[in-house]
Amino acid sequence: MSISVCILTLNEEENLPACLATLSWCDDIVVIDSYSTDRTVEIARAAGARVYQRAYDGEHTQRLYALKQINYKYPWVYMPDADEITPSELRDEMLAIAADASRPESFFRIRFKNMFMGRWIKHSSLYPSWIPRLFRPDRILGFDREVHLRCNGLGPEGRLNSHFIHYSFNKGMKAWYDKHNRYSSSEAKETAVSLRERRIPWGEVFSSRAEVRRRGLKELSMHVPFRATARFVYMYFLRFGFLDGMQGYHYCRLLAAYEYMIVIKTMELRRRERGLPV
Repeated sequence: MSISVCILTLNEEENLPACLATLSWCDDIVVIDSYSTDRTVEIARAAGARVYQRAYDGEHTQRLYALKQINYKYPWVYMPDADEITPSELRDEMLAIAADASRPESFFRIRFKNMFMGRWIKHSSLYPSWIPRLFRPDRILGFDREVHLRCNGLGPEGRLNSHFIHYSFNKGMKAWYDKHNRYSSSEAKETAVSLRERRIPWGEVFSSRAEVRRRGLKELSMHVPFRATARFVYMYFLRFGFLDGMQGYHYCRLLAAYEYMIVIKTMELRRRERGLPV
C-alpha cells in the first residue's frame, strides 16, 4: 500500500521542482494551486501531478478542501508544503504506516529541520515543532485557527520519528515578509479577542506535551508587555538561539520583527473598535 500526496501552491516555481524530486516514488500527486502566475502549474503537470485550481481563502479552508473534496488513490495523504523536502527515511516510515490497515490514527505530526542561510537553526526554531502532515481524510473533521493550524480528527493523533527539511527562505526575504505580513493580520485578530476576553490557558502553558505547551505559550505571549522584545530574549537567550551562530541571531531578530507586526496591528484593531483614529 502506498500513500497519496497533496501540495498547496501559489507561485512556487522556485521550490516545487526540488519538492517533487523527493516525491518521485509516489504515483498519486495532487497539486491544489491558487491561480499561480508563474510556471508552477506547468511544472506540476510535467511531473505527472493532477492539478486543481481554487482561489485562496485561508490555509484552513484550503487544506480542508484538499482533504475532503479531492478523490485520492490511497487512504493516507501526505501534505508537504512546496518548500519542504521529504527524506527517504520519512518516506519509508510513512509507507510502513500505510501498509498497516489496523492503524487507529487520524493524522500524524512530523518534526522538521528549519534551514536558514545554509544552516539548520535547531534552537532558534523552537525544535522540535510537531506539524500535522500525514492524514486520513475520512477521519479528519477540520482545522482550527487561520494560521498555525490545529487539526481535529476522529481518531488519535500520532508522531513520526523522521523529519522533513524546511527551506522557508528559498523565495527570498521579500516573500518571507509578505507571508508573515498576512499571518500577522490573522494573529492580530486573535490577539485582540484574547485581550478582550482576558484569556490565558494556564493548563496548556504547563502541559507536558510540546505542541500543547507551545500553543499555551503563544496565547500567554499575547498578554506580555514589550512582546517583540520578550520574544527575542526568549528565543535567543532562554532557548539558546545564540548556539545557532550568526544565522540564529538574525532569525531571532526576524521573529521579533514579526511579533512587532502583530503588536502594532493589534493596537490598530483595538483603536478602531473604540472609534479612535489610527
